[in-house]
Amino acid sequence: MNEIFENINWANMWEATLETLYMSALAVLATFILGVLLGLVLYMTDKGNMWENQPVHLAAAAIVNIFRSIPFIILIILLVPFTTFIVGTMLGPSAALPALVIGAAPFYARLVEIGLREVNKGVIEAAQSMGANQWHIIFKVLIPESLPALISGITVTAITLVSYTAMAGVIGAGGLGDLAFREGFQRSNSDVTLAATAAILVIVMILQWIGDRIIYRIDKR
Repeated sequence: MNEIFENINWANMWEATLETLYMSALAVLATFILGVLLGLVLYMTDKGNMWENQPVHLAAAAIVNIFRSIPFIILIILLVPFTTFIVGTMLGPSAALPALVIGAAPFYARLVEIGLREVNKGVIEAAQSMGANQWHIIFKVLIPESLPALISGITVTAITLVSYTAMAGVIGAGGLGDLAFREGFQRSNSDVTLAATAAILVIVMILQWIGDRIIYRIDKR
């Protein structure tokens, strides 16, 4: 056991863990906001809904389907010019954020759309009959009623984002993926790779636990 500990630079491990948490936290926050907005557009502009507009719906659906279908490692490469323009560099944790958000938001938007579709139409019609305007229906009916599904979806997406940060690390974004690749794989130090993997698993389990607890508290069904 002592030999294993001797093969790991714990200062580097801690720094890599903080970088992964930094990337994941900011990406989850941005993905939640963008995904909810995009999911609302997908739902509200569909046939039979309040903002029915097929051209807008088809355009939004096409954007979601295209970016959701591109493998993340390829998306990072495609976004290098955009990332360099926005952040000023293609290396480091901050440079991974545009690709993380653009890769995850369309995925989450579909989950948001599915959650909104599960809201009972009768509840919406009842709100309309009582004079609620569109914004009241969105913020006081649709989102509250679909909140358990939205939280469940962002939990799944957050876990996906953690795996994305590991892939981003391979091309210099930092974090546990970068540490496992540089100090683990390239230097044939399997201890570092295993420790980085264990750290990622712990982060994933904590995220899942937090998501489950929140859903348990807000789901009144």
